[in-house]
Amino acid sequence: MNLIGTKWKPLVLFHLLEGGLRSGVLQKHIDGISNKMFTQTVRELEKDGLISRKVYPVVPPKVEYKLTKRGQSLEGILRSLDKWGLEDVEQ
Repeated sequence: MNLIGTKWKPLVLFHLLEGGLRSGVLQKHIDGISNKMFTQTVRELEKDGLISRKVYPVVPPKVEYKLTKRGQSLEGILRSLDKWGLEDVEQ
């Protein structure tokens, strides 16, 4: 729980299940997250080895995030949480 037990980390990880996303696109998928909190969250996830960050040498800078093998191992948990949330909303 220390690795993914915050408000934003599971959402970032869930949106990366389908593949890598550019920083701005990923942040837009997460309603209500501030720039500061987004940056802090992805840095922590990268430090913990759950996501990787690739910086492309272009102007303007292009940054892409994707799940590592360790992050991919959380897929079952993340999908189960999503399923539970959808079912809970219906009730």
